[in-house]
Amino acid sequence: MGKRAAFYFYMSQQYKYFLPIGVFFVAALMISNTVAGKLIQIGSFTFSGAIIIFPISYIFGDIMTEVYGYRASRKIIWLGFGSLVLMSLFYFIVQLLPPASFWPYQQAFVSILGVVPRLVLASIVGYFCGEFSNSFILSKMKIFTNGKYLWTRTIGSTIVGEGVDTILFALIGFLGVVSLIQLPRLIISGYLFKVLYEVAATPLTYYIVKKLKQTEGVDMYDRGVKYNPFVISES
Repeated sequence: MGKRAAFYFYMSQQYKYFLPIGVFFVAALMISNTVAGKLIQIGSFTFSGAIIIFPISYIFGDIMTEVYGYRASRKIIWLGFGSLVLMSLFYFIVQLLPPASFWPYQQAFVSILGVVPRLVLASIVGYFCGEFSNSFILSKMKIFTNGKYLWTRTIGSTIVGEGVDTILFALIGFLGVVSLIQLPRLIISGYLFKVLYEVAATPLTYYIVKKLKQTEGVDMYDRGVKYNPFVISES
């Protein structure tokens, strides 16, 4: 059994809710990337369709880091990264396959689920940098605050993580595609909504974290942890 497989087996045996939370995290990530192609407008604000679900992945990321620690979150973030790459690859393969002669929806399929390499790159880079920034900030703040003031960690890490993610995704995916007037609006409106989403979800996050710590009997502090995101085999 490899180190990563052994880790997931140990965590699933030791902690009842670790794997379900990890599954929900990856599911929210993949669903958000599937629906991201639709742009919606509410008043003067423009959002990607992913705006209604993508912040949930950050909430689950906060919960994992707060309860189980940075090392556990790092492995789940990598699992999400691999799932995102695999999903994009298969979308691309299916997109290239010849449609049945009686099936008239090829163009619609390509428009909705078709892989645009630039957007895939934007999504992967934004996710990778944003999630690790989020997890790192929350982990460090937990040590600094000695486990107090959870709201400062969940909101503070989101301000950084979502900021990194939103800016990278917009610049890589849309620079030169949308006007220089619309691009800042897309970044600012998406970023503000995600941060406000996190603020609104703070009471629910508090409740879930409290229940998990009580049920699982764990409250991890990441003292002595290697924060290098590429050290995925750290025991």
